[in-house]
Amino acid sequence: MSTLIHEKIWLDKTVYHDAERDYYESLSKMDSVASLAGVPNTELTNKVSNLEKENSELKKTMDDLRKLVISLQARVETLESTKPSQAKAEAPKAAVKEAEDSDDGVDLFGSDDEEESAEAARIREERLAAYNAKKSKKPVLIAKSNIILDVKPWDDETDMKALEEAVRNITSDGLLWGAAKLVPLAYGIHKLQISCVVEDDKVSVDWLTEEIEKNEDFVQSVDIAAFNKV
Repeated sequence: MSTLIHEKIWLDKTVYHDAERDYYESLSKMDSVASLAGVPNTELTNKVSNLEKENSELKKTMDDLRKLVISLQARVETLESTKPSQAKAEAPKAAVKEAEDSDDGVDLFGSDDEEESAEAARIREERLAAYNAKKSKKPVLIAKSNIILDVKPWDDETDMKALEEAVRNITSDGLLWGAAKLVPLAYGIHKLQISCVVEDDKVSVDWLTEEIEKNEDFVQSVDIAAFNKV
């Protein structure tokens, strides 16, 4: 801002000096004209009047420029004298703000936060212990499946009662045999359709079918007729 004002003052001074030069050139012309004042000449009289008018206008312009320069100089001096005082006035404010900011990280009553943290940790541990105790008492859900197997014999001479006994003799933890019946196939041949419930984590379907097929004297093949989650 101060630089712009100085440039403005320099420009106004230049204009002022140009106007002053024109003023004195006009006076010189008037002196030349004055030497011819004794000669009656209308054209000469008009020139003198015009020069007087121009001189009057130039003088007024010079006065206006002088006032403007003085005003700008006074303004610059005021601004330059105000800046240091403002800086001095703002310095204490900045110091106070910095002190306040530094106090934000100071815990004048730090013991309260530590006590609250310890209390919160104790409550959290108690709730966690209660949750674990409640969870341990909750019965675990066991995934089970209900399977219906079609066990096919070799021919119509296969002892189907002995075949069923052989199948039911397959035992394992998580295996429970259910109802069974004979279902006609063709040419007097019947298949054994037997149901069972297995715990998925303990008994696999592949293992069960392999165990049944080991009874080669009775069993030709085993198919899964139905498979449902319990």
